[in-house]
Amino acid sequence: MVVYKLDRISRSTKHLIELMEQFEEKGIHFVSIQDKIDTTTAMGRFFFRMFASIAELERDIISERTKDGLVAARARGRNGGRPKVGSKKILLALKMYKS
Repeated sequence: MVVYKLDRISRSTKHLIELMEQFEEKGIHFVSIQDKIDTTTAMGRFFFRMFASIAELERDIISERTKDGLVAARARGRNGGRPKVGSKKILLALKMYKS
């Protein structure tokens, strides 16, 4: 199995390791071009697990930053999302639709 980058094949370390085990059972080797990982060697298998953990950490950090940003925005009075549609706009839309 050849992929361009390790994080393109899965979003979690657990899933990557499960995939790796399935590949090993079926005699399939894994190569990541960008990360230069080749699981035909012991070092390649080690780096596979290390990069998978780093990729998961990266996603977790991004998620935490996003959540922190949303909390900070709410504290400043910004709720996000679409603005509520008032009843006047709904009635106007219905009137336009019927005509």
